[in-house]
Amino acid sequence: MKRKYIISSVTLIIILLLDQWTKSYVSSIMSLHDSFPVIDGFFSITYIRNPGAAFGFLANASPAFRPLFFVVVSAIAIVLILLLIKNMKDEQRLLTFSLSLILGGAVGNLIDRVCSGEVIDFFDFYLMSYHWPAFNVADSAITVGAAILVYELIVKKEKYPGSRFKAFKE
Repeated sequence: MKRKYIISSVTLIIILLLDQWTKSYVSSIMSLHDSFPVIDGFFSITYIRNPGAAFGFLANASPAFRPLFFVVVSAIAIVLILLLIKNMKDEQRLLTFSLSLILGGAVGNLIDRVCSGEVIDFFDFYLMSYHWPAFNVADSAITVGAAILVYELIVKKEKYPGSRFKAFKE
């Protein structure tokens, strides 16, 4: 089996298991909107359900539109990521890893949307009364994967001369 498929499979499984386990655990030990501080004045575990996307995007959209929209967009993103991974060279391990993190996060949140129409979030960072929107393991994987992807494609672009996206073709 090609190394890129091992990297992708292992990363996907780890992210999915960790994401689904943490969401299940938080929802089983806490009531909706319960919160407990982990680091006073900075970080709490707060159980919320987000019917929207990142930062509550489209949370107030029509309940008839929202679930279908997010499922379709997630499915398209998942297919595109799988195609990118398929076309990656085996040596492009960091790019493969970054796409696999994004894939794991997308699948984790898609499972929530299909099963309940919303995503469970619980990481709550804040400073005094200023709160960062709550997020979960899947969101974290997407963010880290995107940061690595940007680093590889933009910061290290000299590694991939020519086309902006040649990294996916080499």
